[in-house]
Amino acid sequence: MRVLIADDHDLLRDTLVMFLNGQPDLDVEGVGSYDDVVAETNASGPADLIVLDYRMPGMNGLDGLRDAIQNGRGKRVALMSGDVTRSVVEAALEAGASGFIPKTLPAKSVRNAVAFMLMGETYLPADLLRETETVPDGRLQALSKREREVLRGLCDGKSNKQIALELSLSEATVKLHVKTIYRHLGVANRTQAALIARDQGLT
Repeated sequence: MRVLIADDHDLLRDTLVMFLNGQPDLDVEGVGSYDDVVAETNASGPADLIVLDYRMPGMNGLDGLRDAIQNGRGKRVALMSGDVTRSVVEAALEAGASGFIPKTLPAKSVRNAVAFMLMGETYLPADLLRETETVPDGRLQALSKREREVLRGLCDGKSNKQIALELSLSEATVKLHVKTIYRHLGVANRTQAALIARDQGLT
């Protein structure tokens, strides 16, 4: 999978590129402006995922994001920033962004976010999910009874093994249920799933 990281801060960009290139099946490149994104995708074709810094040269607010999406420069396009407002993030999602990555996110969480978006899902950090109430009640209703039981275990901080023992399931089955829960709720980890469940009154 080809990933393009576009950020004018050399240290951050190069660090992310180096870290993500250590993951199997990822080919990660870095550029420093939106003009470079255009040049790179014109030369090599669309990337599987483009991560755009909101404030780098050539972005002009969300114009760069919209251009990348409308012209198919990336199969998926995400926004990254250290200091944007909730309204900017919401506007980016409305424009078709695959997610928002805060620059304060730990490297391992960035890796998870990238993997999540490459799967075709939308990524938002847990605090933003909670603040914007992005996930409607209907997504919880899509869960089966067993998936809800597993989700309650996640909310209680239990491991997959503990949930499996409690529900008389195999650990592998619990793992499959957890993946399905993530997909239904549009989240990338246990913390996000638990926050949504609590916000929607499941626990």
